Formats: sequence, structure tokens, C-alpha cells
Amino acid sequence: MLSLALPKGSLQEQTLKLFAEADLEVKGGGRGYNVRIDDPRIGRVKILRPQEIPLYVQDGHFDLGISGHDWVTESGADVVEVAELPYAKTGTGVVKMVLAVPDDSPIVTAAEIKPGSRISTEFPNVTRGFFEQLGIPVEVEFSYGATEAKVPELVDALVDLTETGETLRRNGLKIVDVVLESTTRLVANRESWEDPGKRVEIEEIRTLLLGVIEARGRVLLLMNVPEARLADVVGVLPAMKRPSVNRLYDSDYVELMTVVDKLGVNILIPKLKAAGAEDILEMPITKIVR
Repeated sequence: MLSLALPKGSLQEQTLKLFAEADLEVKGGGRGYNVRIDDPRIGRVKILRPQEIPLYVQDGHFDLGISGHDWVTESGADVVEVAELPYAKTGTGVVKMVLAVPDDSPIVTAAEIKPGSRISTEFPNVTRGFFEQLGIPVEVEFSYGATEAKVPELVDALVDLTETGETLRRNGLKIVDVVLESTTRLVANRESWEDPGKRVEIEEIRTLLLGVIEARGRVLLLMNVPEARLADVVGVLPAMKRPSVNRLYDSDYVELMTVVDKLGVNILIPKLKAAGAEDILEMPITKIVR
């Protein structure tokens, strides 16, 4: 039975949504930190700040946790990154750790940062490593939040996370370099990962979560097609793999089934009908397990 740490804060809403869609609903939340998942593979569940989770997993307080790759890297935690779960605060996508300077600064790349510059960040270890690789000595100051408010009066530049860059732009800042790209990760304690029983449970949880991620933005299409028009329909049909085709009983029709992206299905369905498809059904998908 596994112990699990889930992230509080910006990742919390999307994490709870993912677990619910994976039929691993997190219950007893509210403002509490101790929650539960009614699944025989999962025992203790706690909601914690994502900054802390990698080290707690490393030290064996939890078998499994969810945190950003940024915090795994910043903490230096020795954990197994079991799966990449590409979702963020506003949905799907990659979060970027960026270097930003005032809009009116002549600097256009990190290599142009002047030696001795003051850099504010919540990621001091990653930031120091970044500038050490560039060979530029800088003063890295830890930020407790509202990092963008400190430039240029208190510091010369910042390193911070962004999904769209909109907050930085609103505060008169421009991005001049990407320090790190990060996605949400499912991380495991190394001893737990090597334990045969726990390894099976971890892999089963991973399968369920990745099945939901894979299904997002996709729908199942089913349709009847005259056998004589099958090639025409398949010719306009995008698919993950070759579509499934089953002959209908005592008929010159076949049933065709495939998975397509939800985006653009409104354009695709009329094309399918024009190519000869009939009785087209569009159905939501909750999981795709490969």
C-alpha cells in the first residue's frame, strides 16, 4: 500500500481533477491537508507544498508524490521520475523558468547580463547553476514571492516561472532567456520503486493517470460506411492508428471506429458524411491505455 503526497497551491486544482478522472477521487479535502483516496493500493494521502514534496519522497516519508520538474531540480532530490504529466495551473502545457529584465533594458540574452547583477528568484540553486555555466558571477537573492515587483528598484533581473508571460509583461518586464522548461512529474522513492509489490502498485497508478492525459482532447468516432465507399472515408480520416473496421451482419455496410482530436472534429464530420459515412456518432473518452 502506497503513501502519496499531492501538491497544494497552483497545481492542486488540476491534480485533483486528474485523479478524479482516473477514478482515484481525492476525498475529505476542503482546507485540510489530510485526505483519502478509496483505493486498495493507496493508504495515507497528504496535501503539501510542491516545493517540499521531492525531498519528502526522497527521504521515504512518501512512496509517491507529484511535483514540478522545476522543484525536483531545485531541491536536488534523488527520486525516480516515474511519469511526465503535462498539465499546469491553467490546464495543459509546459511551464518555463525564465530570465526577465526591464522592458527598456538593452539586454536581449542572458549572456549580456553584467557581472555582479542582482537576480531575484524562488529558485536560487537553479539560477546559480545557470549563471555558473555562462561564467557570469551574479548575486542571487531568494524571493518570498511577488518577484516581478522587485525589478528594477531592488534587483536588476529575475528568474521566475511563467506559462504565458502575461504577468511579466504587465509589470514592464521582458523575457530574455529560458533557464529551464518544466512539466508536472510523478516521482517515486527509490526504495519503493525497487520493491516488487510497490513497483506494481506505482505502475498501475501511473497507467491510470497517463490514460486520462492521453484521452484529453480526443473523442471516439463511430460510423457506418457502405463498403464501396470505405476507401473514400478512410482517406479523409486522421487516426492514432489504422481505424477498426467490422462488417455489419447481412449487409454491404461496415462499421468504422477511430479516435480523433476533438479540435477540428466539427470540420471533419461533414467531410466524412460527404465521403459516404452514415450514422456518425461522436463519443467522449475518459482514458486511453496503450
